[in-house]
Amino acid sequence: MLKSENGTYRADSLGVHLKRAVIDSQLFFRTIRQPQPMTFPFEPYSSVEALQQSVTDAFCELALQCIERKGSFQVSLSGGSTPKRVYEMLADRDLPWDKIHFYWGDERNVPADHQDSNYRMVNLALLSKIRIPSENVHPVPVNVEDPASAAAEYNSTLQATCDGKWDLVLLGMGDDAHTASLFPETKALAEQQRLFVENFVPKFDAFRYTMTYSAIAAGAECWFIITGQAKQDALQQVLTGDANPSLYPSQLIKPTRWFVDAAATQ
Repeated sequence: MLKSENGTYRADSLGVHLKRAVIDSQLFFRTIRQPQPMTFPFEPYSSVEALQQSVTDAFCELALQCIERKGSFQVSLSGGSTPKRVYEMLADRDLPWDKIHFYWGDERNVPADHQDSNYRMVNLALLSKIRIPSENVHPVPVNVEDPASAAAEYNSTLQATCDGKWDLVLLGMGDDAHTASLFPETKALAEQQRLFVENFVPKFDAFRYTMTYSAIAAGAECWFIITGQAKQDALQQVLTGDANPSLYPSQLIKPTRWFVDAAATQ
């Protein structure tokens, strides 16, 4: 009961106040339990097709700008099905291919004609369809038996040709938040000197080849291309999770542009 002006206590007033307190507490807990909408540093694309078209257009625009400014365009390519379609679309564009140089950001430890080869994918989608000088194409010199020597050779190639200073680095992201072949809890994550290394990946029980964080950071432009519902959790960890790049390698990437479809954000 509450004390009134004449000193008596009123049970009805107490009931009103208790009821109000219960309602307020319910509203409070309902508010804090309500998941907050996630905000993104980009506007998601409505479809993969729209995203691929945008990447293609942006690639052509940047290529022409760089060629006009300095006479060449140095690109580090990504593997994956989404970039593959971009490469197919680029094959139909009228670009000065003799001024464009292609490198690979990562590669599988398989021969160049193997179905899992990133070089093979790019060659079928793009290189075989355009007139580009062979000296402008810089694939990883895969050595299945000795990946360390192959990585060292490619590291030297990168230092000699462009010193890792790409005009554009294209990257994807896996559902485990790996990028290039920088997989969670693998040795390459700690590399600080070399641009390119071999990297043993326990989940595949196999070696991969990959550019390092230092190489990625040296790119003037770095574009993240991320699509599909399977990437939702990884993307959320990269954007809003506690810093743990050993577990989520893509957290250390600072892209200049994001190309992400709606499915990866819902």
